[in-house]
Amino acid sequence: MDVYWLEQTASDVPAEDDWLSASEVVRLNGFRFTKRRADWRLGRWTAKRAVAVCLNLPVVRHALADIEVRPAASGAPEVFLANTPAHFSISLSHREGTAVCAVALCGAALGCDLEIIEQHSDAFVADYFTIAEQKLVTSAPASDRPRLVSLLWSAKESTLKALHAGLRLDTRSVIVSPIVDHDPFAADTWNPLHVSSANGQVFRGWWRRTDYLLRTVVAAPPPTPPIPLEIAA
Repeated sequence: MDVYWLEQTASDVPAEDDWLSASEVVRLNGFRFTKRRADWRLGRWTAKRAVAVCLNLPVVRHALADIEVRPAASGAPEVFLANTPAHFSISLSHREGTAVCAVALCGAALGCDLEIIEQHSDAFVADYFTIAEQKLVTSAPASDRPRLVSLLWSAKESTLKALHAGLRLDTRSVIVSPIVDHDPFAADTWNPLHVSSANGQVFRGWWRRTDYLLRTVVAAPPPTPPIPLEIAA
């Protein structure tokens, strides 16, 4: 199954709001805090552009207003085209001025996540990871542990999104098994991973590191490595 991938940064988002639908403008105006508004606009801009490119629709601002991303009852994003539900899947994530959107042009279970590689405490690992995952962390070289912990956490986030549950589920209810090669944290390379959930569902996915950011995507049925979307200037 093909999964498409787009990344955008805060500098890509226009100052105007003419690319938002009327209901999206209402929702935007309901946010009290500047950071929340900025993050929401960045996520919606990234999702709309990703959908437009995937469907060969115009990417100009006024045309994007016909693409609307609404939260489902579960909180998962759903796409509407000219107020009509679209029958494909997207997933969104953002961190520190960067947003990603994954798109599967079918009704797949899909989740993606973007994380900053940073130190996490032993208590964090003990609270949120399974025993098998904790052993994986402790057996890794000390220099690799921040990246490994960020990878495991990100894959859990992606899977909980694919399950339409988010952090309402115990993070230990999904077990992440990264598939690593001789240089597991080489930059700019998509690497496979495997995730199993307590309900018996199995997800396949991919992860990739660049500098201080780590990205994961999981899906069922199994996805091919994410296909980057290109937007002409």
